[in-house]
Amino acid sequence: MKSVRVCVPVCAKSFKALEEACERAVEWADVVELRLDCLEGEESEYLADKIDQLLSKLSRPAILTFRPSEQGGYRSLSRQERESFLQTEHGLEGCLLDVELDLASAPPFEVDWSRIIASHHDFDGVPADLEQIYERLAATPARILKLAVRANDVVDCIPIFRLLDRARNEDREIIAIAMGNAGIATRVLGPSRGAFLTYGSLAEESATAPGQVNAQQLRSVYRIDEIDDETMICGLVGLPVMHSASPHIHNAAFAAAGVNGVYLPLETRDVSAFVKRMVHPLTRELDWSLRGLSVTAPHKSSVIDLLDWVEPEAEKIGAVNTVVVEKDRLLGYNTDVPGLVEPLLKIVGSLAGLRVAVIGAGGAARAAVWAMNLHGANVTLFARNPEKAQLFQASCESLATAVFSDYDLVINATPLGSGDFVDQTPTTADQLRGARLAYDLIYNPIETRFLKEARSAGCQTLGGLEMLVAQAAIQFELWTEKKPSPAVMHDAAVAALRPRSELSL
Repeated sequence: MKSVRVCVPVCAKSFKALEEACERAVEWADVVELRLDCLEGEESEYLADKIDQLLSKLSRPAILTFRPSEQGGYRSLSRQERESFLQTEHGLEGCLLDVELDLASAPPFEVDWSRIIASHHDFDGVPADLEQIYERLAATPARILKLAVRANDVVDCIPIFRLLDRARNEDREIIAIAMGNAGIATRVLGPSRGAFLTYGSLAEESATAPGQVNAQQLRSVYRIDEIDDETMICGLVGLPVMHSASPHIHNAAFAAAGVNGVYLPLETRDVSAFVKRMVHPLTRELDWSLRGLSVTAPHKSSVIDLLDWVEPEAEKIGAVNTVVVEKDRLLGYNTDVPGLVEPLLKIVGSLAGLRVAVIGAGGAARAAVWAMNLHGANVTLFARNPEKAQLFQASCESLATAVFSDYDLVINATPLGSGDFVDQTPTTADQLRGARLAYDLIYNPIETRFLKEARSAGCQTLGGLEMLVAQAAIQFELWTEKKPSPAVMHDAAVAALRPRSELSL
């Protein structure tokens, strides 16, 4: 299997900071890219001498980049300045030079083309003439070609994968990346499909391009060094998806179970186009070993009509959160309901006859009501606008005047407590006082305000992380026919969420 190169770009305003960043980068990098266009004013004086000193200390191969702002760089650079840099640095050995296509097409002097990466960037989208741009790059004598374009939807990855296939067939070394959150699949899968390297940031806050994954995560979470043509691919489909702990959970489970698999975030606005062009075995345009999908908002209902078979329970609920690719068919399941119930049963033993209050009127509330009815609970739905909840198989009351002292279980199935609503709660401690158990379906942050209010009221509490892991374990078994380790999945979720949850509180 071809060895994977992860390149870590380092960007700093001073050479001292650049040197410190390089020292940190070598822990995860095979190659270090020095973004010299990040240097401020006087720091760029005597550039050649300073670079020589830095390279002499660097224990990894390097790429030197001096990119103008109009092509995605960090400073305004004239063509003369760029030509002068290229000419001055020409004598350096042991490093590659990233040169934009306009300069690589007509350099004013002879260069060592074996060290040149001829590059083109588009930060707006995928240009219609992408293939022609590739051909213009290929027409230069540059050893390596680089194309980086913005993916606004995961289907924008398709032309990038096609370029990788073309370059491999033409025996050309290429770096092809779809930038942005929707393009992460190209960063993770690119090396296994022939890319010369992929980029990983030193830290999330120091990414030098949209959607650049942390280099440590590329290696430890996605296990990029182990991906090959036989790797089973699964992923999370939704918008947004980058907040999710699911990649950490499933990739850790794959590793622990010895499964050659990788789980990716797959951001899409148009789930119909995604399923047709990238998922369904009879119509997809991409040759990859796709096995399964997790489906999250806003696609849980709309995906149903795109599947060949849906389990009866998921059809009745009106939501699919799991897709299995089985030969030429797509099968749909709902693991949210059993995932929601499993942690509860460990606490209460049985839900039969319990008085349950479900707060909310969306998809999560629908799944919660269905689960409670299935297990014989007496359910009352509480919503800010009771008229919106008429389709639920439960009596409905206004949340504004709700008191939960007579309830055995109160379930928060609203988004209050996460994302833009992280400081909000649907109920207060005064409303919850007297209730036996409070269950928040939100898992990020781990500690929500709803749970704090519940504990203040003397309630036993249960967080959404337990549901997340339980439903993910069922997904894992559907895809792999193996039972995962719930402890491994739980620990991976906590590791992924803990820093963010603490920052959110």
